[in-house]
Amino acid sequence: MSGTTFLPDGPLVAFYGDDYTGSSAAMEALTFAGLPTILFLEPPTPERLAASGQFRGIGIAGTARAKDPAWMEQNLPAVFDVLAGIGAPIAHYKVCSTFDSAPHIGSIGRAIDLAVPRLGGSWHPLLVGSPAMGRYQMFGNLFAAVNGVGHRLDRHPTMSRHPVTPMDESDLGRHLAKQTARSIGLIDFVTMARGGADEALARAKTAGTEIISLDVLDQASLIEAGRLIWQHRGERLFAAGSQGVEQALVAYWRAAGLIPDRKPDLRLTGVERIACVSGSCSPVTAGQITHAAENGFDIVRLDAARAVDAVEWTKEIGRAAERGLAALSSGRDALLITASGPDDPAIGTLNAAIKASGANAAAVNDRIGAGLGQALDSILETARLQRAVVAGGDTSGHALQAMGIYALTAIAPLAEGAPLCRASSDRAHARTEIALKGGQVGGADLFRRARDGG
Repeated sequence: MSGTTFLPDGPLVAFYGDDYTGSSAAMEALTFAGLPTILFLEPPTPERLAASGQFRGIGIAGTARAKDPAWMEQNLPAVFDVLAGIGAPIAHYKVCSTFDSAPHIGSIGRAIDLAVPRLGGSWHPLLVGSPAMGRYQMFGNLFAAVNGVGHRLDRHPTMSRHPVTPMDESDLGRHLAKQTARSIGLIDFVTMARGGADEALARAKTAGTEIISLDVLDQASLIEAGRLIWQHRGERLFAAGSQGVEQALVAYWRAAGLIPDRKPDLRLTGVERIACVSGSCSPVTAGQITHAAENGFDIVRLDAARAVDAVEWTKEIGRAAERGLAALSSGRDALLITASGPDDPAIGTLNAAIKASGANAAAVNDRIGAGLGQALDSILETARLQRAVVAGGDTSGHALQAMGIYALTAIAPLAEGAPLCRASSDRAHARTEIALKGGQVGGADLFRRARDGG
């Protein structure tokens, strides 16, 4: 297909995101390249899917990153069947750009094993690097930048001590090999730069290599990775990786003249008031909370330890919503949080409460996310606000489900990987503007920018 000089009609990419914030980043990459994309927050009904024919990207957001292999085996096949039915030439299992995963939780390998029989392809690209996000892959090892400083992933200040999926290996092939028995290869950036990528791919496929990792560390390697995926897709191709998959395809399509080399004129305008919630424990989010407090936001802290008891948590959510509304009435903005950074004592208090009560930790975390969504739902409806932000990958999924939102479309850039979106809902939040922010995403002024625009 190396001679193809046009893009086929209909959807180009169909993707499933293993968390909600990451899913919106994949949508962002396509939409802001002029390729309209819709993100469903649950597998769409046939009627909703049929009404999405005008979109060039169709995504489904999920929570697989926080689930075990048994959950994946029960839930992902049906989702992959929906992706297959969309008929896009590229199907993509979208993962976090820090490759959050382990054999027992969020297993990318298990997801690949379940996807391949349904989504096909003679090889399966693995592309995680995303220079726009400060993620770089060199010789198969992943690096991530924090405040402009690059860290090998197993030495990353957050990911190396992640409470659920700590990264003790920066070589993605080695890390993934703990999760799948499929053979894993690599096309490195030196081979790409020397023009040897096609030959290397042919050799790997002849040798029976199934998953082939692609180095990406700059614009040239991003374009070359996109070219390899697009020109060697066959009838259809299943890929795994971060939003770098969509970014690489867009970079190649632009370089090849298949789409215009310009971005739509989408501007982030301001609003008078905003409400936000955060279930993120990231130090990046902690800095954003501090900045918000200094710029017109009231920080409403919830006692997450109360979530071990459903009745007490309902009361806590009600109190938090009242405090948020009081902040708005006083002329300030509301930001509800459960913790501020990985060293916040609230985290230890919550863990101790879970242990003492004998509650299931996963169920408690789900309850926290849903409760934040319920509080935000109440605040937005009562104060009649137009815009909101939800921080935290797992939090976002539970919160939006609690709010009755079934789809998002990106409408303006806010931070790389966290676009401002318009909600679709059968309830009160139809056309509400909302951004989903992962823990590592955005500058210190993210919450303020979401309010003020710019």
